[in-house]
Amino acid sequence: MRTTITIDPDVEVLLKTAVNQQQKTLDEVLNDTLRQALPRTQKRQREPYVLKTRPLGIKAELDKAVRLSDELEDEEIIGKLGEGR
Repeated sequence: MRTTITIDPDVEVLLKTAVNQQQKTLDEVLNDTLRQALPRTQKRQREPYVLKTRPLGIKAELDKAVRLSDELEDEEIIGKLGEGR
């Protein structure tokens, strides 16, 4: 976030001193100082979302499903190649 602030002369001296001592940029020193001075807000801990599973009522054979998916994809690619896409 970009913003314009007015810094009192005594604070300016403190900031310049900190920048030189810490060998950091003014932005880094300001951000570090503000992080230390401002209270941290606690993020509310949420319960993890749990999706309840239910049986489908059938036993799926994954090998056959994957094979069918591959065949359908191959047919689609062959169709597109035949059309010149």
